[in-house]
Amino acid sequence: RRAARMRSRAGPRGPGGTRARARPGDGIVQGPLLLLLALGLFAALDANSKLLAGAYPVAQVVLIRHLVLLALLFGARALRPGLGGPLGTAHPRLHLLRALAMLGSAVGFFQALREIPLAEGYLVYFTAPFMTLALAALVLGETLPRRVWLWSGVGFLGIIVAMAPGLSAGGSLLAYLYALFGTASYATVLTINRYLRDEPGIARLILWSSVPGALLLLPFAGSGWVAPGGLDLLALSVNGVFAGAATICLAAAFRRASVAQLAPLEFSALLWAVLADFAIWGVLPALTTLVGAAIVILACLMNHR
Repeated sequence: RRAARMRSRAGPRGPGGTRARARPGDGIVQGPLLLLLALGLFAALDANSKLLAGAYPVAQVVLIRHLVLLALLFGARALRPGLGGPLGTAHPRLHLLRALAMLGSAVGFFQALREIPLAEGYLVYFTAPFMTLALAALVLGETLPRRVWLWSGVGFLGIIVAMAPGLSAGGSLLAYLYALFGTASYATVLTINRYLRDEPGIARLILWSSVPGALLLLPFAGSGWVAPGGLDLLALSVNGVFAGAATICLAAAFRRASVAQLAPLEFSALLWAVLADFAIWGVLPALTTLVGAAIVILACLMNHR
């Protein structure tokens, strides 16, 4: 599910790739605020996708999302040439790998949310910050103190606490595995973005994720296509708007602040998920789910100290 994130070592950059003038400390405030907005948009995207999951195959839903994103991109650039920066890249292989990881994230979460509430899916997704920190150490060579590994392990323990009652009551193990796959894919996207952080602009990120994704999904969507009605077509299209807006906010957030600063705030998505579960499906999280969430959030906060 998700976008370019890290500011370059040279400093923050404006939309056209030129160095932006910012007051010291601006990113500390702007980055978290942009991330919170992005998480709200992603929650709207996930809730809408869950509503569509009973009537439409995953390939069709995600394909339409990509097509809408591309239409918005080229429409905006037609009105304002060059908006979002250049489309070419010096790292085509990394972009293709990123596109595959984003596709895996979208498909994994869509399949998971067919069977489990948003809040439970998000609890699995909450392991993404821990996975991202681990990948930053293993792939990027960043040094992490021992307490980070310790509290990351505590966070995963919280996920197990939250999931155990649902599984013991006959919940779908496959759904949780789909959620875990989507989370690992998302953490991979975050890590790849670190390698792409010196390429300014959001346009290439949308192009290089949407075109490969659409091409891969096209044969699957075509074979099981379900003709949508007017309102459903609107709902399917709105997913692209949510995804595009969230992508822009997420990219801006991670250009202005580090993973260590932003990772704890990912957990605020749980509030959106609980509200959506209750407002749309009348579902409230079980006590054990809340206990597991509390453990995960505690682990995250301790990592952030």
